[in-house]
Amino acid sequence: MAQVAVPRVTRQTVGAIADGAFKVLLALVYIAGAAPLGRLLGTPAWLMAVSGATLLISGGIEIGYTRSRSMRTCIQLMIAYDGGWVAATLTGLLMARQGSSAGGEVWMGYQTAAPVVFAALLVAAAPVRMNSAAQRGTSDQTGPDD
Repeated sequence: MAQVAVPRVTRQTVGAIADGAFKVLLALVYIAGAAPLGRLLGTPAWLMAVSGATLLISGGIEIGYTRSRSMRTCIQLMIAYDGGWVAATLTGLLMARQGSSAGGEVWMGYQTAAPVVFAALLVAAAPVRMNSAAQRGTSDQTGPDD
């Protein structure tokens, strides 16, 4: 009987999948509520919808590629993405506090562009290499930088 190599599911893997799932959920909110959220944030509804679409694609790619990419790579990309998200959020809040109407556009602009970069880098990352134990059908998996 043939054995199938099953990668080990760690807390990091669950966290990466949860991060992707959150992006998908946020995307659905942006798409469904594009007009009212756009008015609230001072952004056009099309920007909300485009941001939702890019988040949806990025979240799906993140969920799909998490198990085939090194957790180190996934975590580094998530940290960079979330760090940029915090910076964009603080910039948008500072602009809004100073009376600028562009704060929401800065924030949503980041959430439109960054998921595309995140997904592209994740897809371009080297696939995880299975060690000899995994090739024999046991449940351990290592990557080039794990």
